Amino acid sequence: MTPVLIKTIHEARERCDELRRAGRLGFVPTMGALHRGHGALIDQARQECAGVAVSIFVNPTQFDRKEDYEHYSRNLVADLEFCAERGVDLVFAPDAAEMYPSPLKTFVEVTDLSERLCGHFRPGHFRGVATVVAKLFQIVQPDVAYFGEKDAQQLAIVRRMTADLNFPVEITAVTTVREADGLALSSRNERLGQEERQIAPRLFVALEAARQAVEAGKSVNEAKQAGLATLRGIRQMNVEYFEVVDGEMQPVTKIEGPVRILVAAWLGGTRLIDNVLTNAAARA
Repeated sequence: MTPVLIKTIHEARERCDELRRAGRLGFVPTMGALHRGHGALIDQARQECAGVAVSIFVNPTQFDRKEDYEHYSRNLVADLEFCAERGVDLVFAPDAAEMYPSPLKTFVEVTDLSERLCGHFRPGHFRGVATVVAKLFQIVQPDVAYFGEKDAQQLAIVRRMTADLNFPVEITAVTTVREADGLALSSRNERLGQEERQIAPRLFVALEAARQAVEAGKSVNEAKQAGLATLRGIRQMNVEYFEVVDGEMQPVTKIEGPVRILVAAWLGGTRLIDNVLTNAAARA
């Protein structure tokens, strides 16, 4: 089935209204360059909803570096084929002028959650994310929206924004999809050189080392050191952060329930993020 391609907000609203009349509408917001990670989101939406809409929009307001925005991979033809293979009903692919016809003066910002981890290193990024997701929710008006756990901080921010602003949208998290060697799927992986691609799975190795330490009863600091030890000596890699956090993305000093271990690192000129969840029992 070939999805309907929509370029304007007005038509997107009309078409989404039609889909919603047939049953629950699932929505997968993306920036294109679709891969199996996006496919997992679409597949779950297809299983759970009568209609599925996907947005493809490279959002300029969430890029803290102009060159990243300009060099972001764009291939709408391939993305449409990808969506067609997965039974997507509608693809909303506006251009920047459609989404931002005049300089934006109104923003959505989730304070505190947006200021640490990636937010510390990418000022304004999550304001751009929250604002564009709010706009997309207003346009598509889905019943359910699907986000990947790989972007754990983004997921937490979208959840909080949705609750705080009373959007009638259920947020569903989908498990991170990985390559056979453990590397989390990401559009950014395309930028890795051959040697960098061989090194990149070390991030998952580090996360697993930290998770095993947590589950063996080690302290938070010991777990972090276990993870970081696997990354030392990799000259091409510059670690931005390696943290153990709670559900609100707040760094923890002791384990009192499920925690998520997150890492962000530059590998050459490519910034990669990843995380794992551990359900270790609460302890002092």
